[in-house]
Formats: sequence, structure tokens, C-alpha cells
Amino acid sequence: MKTKILFALLSVISMSAFFMSCSKPAPVAAAPSTDRINMMIKDWERAKNYTKAYLDSANDKSIAFKASDKTPRTFGDQMLHMAEANYGVVQMATGKATDLGFGKMEKQEQYKTKADVANAVMGSYDFVIAALKEMNDGQLTDSCQVFDFKMTKELAFNKVFEHQTHHRGQTTQYLRAQGLTPPQEMLFP
Repeated sequence: MKTKILFALLSVISMSAFFMSCSKPAPVAAAPSTDRINMMIKDWERAKNYTKAYLDSANDKSIAFKASDKTPRTFGDQMLHMAEANYGVVQMATGKATDLGFGKMEKQEQYKTKADVANAVMGSYDFVIAALKEMNDGQLTDSCQVFDFKMTKELAFNKVFEHQTHHRGQTTQYLRAQGLTPPQEMLFP
């Protein structure tokens, strides 16, 4: 008799647990994290503002200025080279379509004024930021091919960030050689 009561009691408990679990809503999958992406976006927005400050420090003559006869690029060409890499590397890393990229801007006649160069360069930062906004943290570990190198997408973004920092830094001397003052460092927001 005790066995029957115990069995009945366990059956009731089991059935109650089953019905209670059926009435619970299914767990909602968490959205992919974007913490790292958001940090990268902030860095790219800061870099964009810093580059804009360099362009704002220049004048119309600065665009065609070369620091010496041995300098391979003008101030404007340095900026356009940076923009080409922003477009080109991010396109290789993400597959995001663009008609711009390597060899499409530098030395082109349509980018000879300060305003035209500034618009082209700022557009390249917008392209990078938009590509990041379409991603989540998990996608940063996906592999991609940049030139002959296989790497993660995060590394590709880091490489092109380093590239734009390098070329923006080079333009400091172009401004100083013209008696112009480059902007203060914008390391922190």
C-alpha cells in the first residue's frame, strides 16, 4: 500500500513538473554581442574626427604640397592613399561592395581641392564605420584574405587602422613645413 501511495505521489509530482515546464515560454536567444565592435566604432569615429582636424588645418595649397623632391606623395595624396586603403582592406575583410579602393583615388584629377579630398577621405571613414555596424563580435573571428595574408576580420580592421594612423602622422610634417599647426593629439575622446 505504501508503495502504491509513493508511486502515485511521484506520478503526480512528475506530471505537475511536466505541465509546469510546458507553460513556460521558450528561452529567448541572446542577441550576439557587439561590445568589441562598439569599441572599434568609437575608435574609428575618433580617428575620423582627428583626420578631419588635419584636413581642417590644411589650406588649399596644402593639398598639392610635397615636403621635398624625394617625398613620394603630396599632402592630398597621403590622405587619398589612406582613404584607398580604408576602402580596399575593409572590402577584402568584409566583402562590402565599393567601387573605390586601391588606385581609384590617389593621383586622380577629381581630388585636387581641399574640399574634394576632405569629402573623399571622410567617405572612407564612413564606409569603415558602416561595415563595422553591420557586424557583431562573433564575426570578428571569421577569417578573411587581405592580399596574400589570411587573418581574422578583427586583425584586418586593426591593420587598416594602423595604416591610417601612420599616414595621418606623416602629414604632420607637411603641415609644419608650410608653417601650419597640426591638431593636438586626440588619443582620448
